[in-house]
Amino acid sequence: MTKDSERPTDKVSIARNKRARFDYEILDTWEAGIVLTGTEVKSLRDGRANIGDAYGIVRDGEIFLLNMHISPYERGGYANHEPERTRKLLLHRKEIRRLIGSVEREGLTLIPLELYFRKGVAKVMLALGKGKKLHDKRETTKRRDAEREMARAIRSR
Repeated sequence: MTKDSERPTDKVSIARNKRARFDYEILDTWEAGIVLTGTEVKSLRDGRANIGDAYGIVRDGEIFLLNMHISPYERGGYANHEPERTRKLLLHRKEIRRLIGSVEREGLTLIPLELYFRKGVAKVMLALGKGKKLHDKRETTKRRDAEREMARAIRSR
C-alpha cells in the first residue's frame, strides 16, 4: 500500500500561456479534460506542447480547442498524431451551457491558461477572457514595473 504523500495528487505542469493574462482580462476559469490519442499523451509526458496560440470555440453544443500544438511522439511510427488537430474538451453540461452563453452573447474568448496532469490525467485550465485594449496593456506594464521597483527597494534595505 502507498502513502498519501507518494500519490500523484498534485498537478504537474506541461505548458503555460504566459501572454494570456497580459492580452486578456480573465473573468472566470474552469478545469477541463481533453480527448487525446495515445501518442499525444506520451508526447505530453515528455513536455512537448505549446498553447501560446490556442483558443477555444463552441461547435454543436461542444467545446473544442484549436491551435494547441503537441509535437509528434518520436517513437510513434505510423500511428502518430497530427500536431495541431482540433481537440474536444470535456466539461459538465451546465458549464458548457454557461460558456456558450458567454462566448456567443457577450463576445468573450476562451483561452487556455495552463496544460497539466492531475492524478495522471491531462487537464487544461480554460479561462473566459475579454481582450484588453492597448492602454490597458500599458497600464498593466506600468503596474508590474512599479511593483518590481518596490520589491527591489525593500530587498536592498
